[in-house]
Amino acid sequence: MNLFIRLSGDVPTLQKCFFRNFFALLVAAGSLIRTKTKFTIGKGNVKYLLVRSVSGGIGMICNFYAVDHMAISDASILNKLSPFFAIVFSYFVLKETADGVEWLSVVIAFVGAVFVVKPSFGLEVIPAAAGVIGGLGAGLAYTFVRKLGMRGENSMIIVAFFSGFTSLMFLPYLILNYQPMTPKQWMFLILTGIAAAGGQIFITKAYAKAPAKEISVYDFSIVLFAAFFGFLFLGQIPDIYSVIGYVIIVGIAIFKWRYMLSKQKKDAS
Repeated sequence: MNLFIRLSGDVPTLQKCFFRNFFALLVAAGSLIRTKTKFTIGKGNVKYLLVRSVSGGIGMICNFYAVDHMAISDASILNKLSPFFAIVFSYFVLKETADGVEWLSVVIAFVGAVFVVKPSFGLEVIPAAAGVIGGLGAGLAYTFVRKLGMRGENSMIIVAFFSGFTSLMFLPYLILNYQPMTPKQWMFLILTGIAAAGGQIFITKAYAKAPAKEISVYDFSIVLFAAFFGFLFLGQIPDIYSVIGYVIIVGIAIFKWRYMLSKQKKDAS
């Protein structure tokens, strides 16, 4: 998805966000129609859907801005701080406890993020900061996806509500500031929506069915794909500091995942 965002060119960020969500809404609506699922929201779930949608929408704006202004692999790894933010938010929102190893993994992940962000007082730090905020927004959104799943909300309803709400959220900007697009830009934004809808459907199902701390490691594969596609199509080569950051963040994610599996086995025995 991030590759298609970048390839769509100089389209304004909020315009990209609108079409990403609008096309994703069409896919989600088609899935609901195909499976004959009624769009019925569970009692008391609207407020959680709103928090999930607003936080996810803000996270998306920041992520799209980062993708447009830095290497897509850098933007992707910063967005993948979301599982570590989810640990923090899950403690407060879901009352899911985390032990010392899990909290240490959060700290180490942010050390890795420092290598990718490369803090400075120049304007070049703005896209990186946006990437971190994007990860924070996504982490909060996934936490509420988990809460909705625990309350029995249909995962397709969650996807459709998010896509519809955020489409309306970005619509005023589109009406006032629409920038005409070439056929090539239309194609890449349609592909962005399709890729996003597919990924969102499956990740929503995953986060709704299992604790974020157990499944989040698989989401880190996106960094490898982003680095590969960034090199292949955009000629982007991450610098040594970014690579160190990738290794730290992905490494601690894998360690935490293995630790959680080992802990589960011990608890079950």
